[in-house]
Amino acid sequence: MRQLHQRLSAITSHFFDLTVPDQNGAFFNLLQHHGYPTPLLDWSHSPYVAAFFAFRDRPIGYSENEFVRIYKFNNQEWQKRYQQIQNLDPPFPHLSVMEFIAIDNPRLVPQQAVTTVTNIHDIEAYILEKEAEIGVRILEAIDIPASERELAMHDLRFMGITAGSMFPGIDGVCEDLRERNFDQ
Repeated sequence: MRQLHQRLSAITSHFFDLTVPDQNGAFFNLLQHHGYPTPLLDWSHSPYVAAFFAFRDRPIGYSENEFVRIYKFNNQEWQKRYQQIQNLDPPFPHLSVMEFIAIDNPRLVPQQAVTTVTNIHDIEAYILEKEAEIGVRILEAIDIPASERELAMHDLRFMGITAGSMFPGIDGVCEDLRERNFDQ
């Protein structure tokens, strides 16, 4: 982390004080949104944004009999029933819901992000185990045929949900226009 913090401090407009919990969380969230491995898992308040990410990596014209999966996580119920811990590595299994501030992270807001912080490898199994203990459904899986990619991405584009809007900056614009102009 020290090496990463040192290098990113040279290119971010904000110096992240990692001893301040809000800034530490915002720093880890920035890393997560740029592909660096963290103990965070991104979710979205929007089922449409979730659909964008579910279909995004499928090639245009995909015709296999596979499905993309969107998870619906009842984070309010989870937060009501389980202690939320801001520490990244407590000595016991935990899954905590966090909403970080968007310091130098323009991806956070359009993705309507909520994040879970965890030290658990198999999050789905952990949540299902907790559901069985309390008798309340917290996690649902929605499967959609992957062959519906073009229709879904077309509809999402009309809603303004594209790589260009989800990833503000050069990378998002290029991905968006590449899909519109070349991948057809």
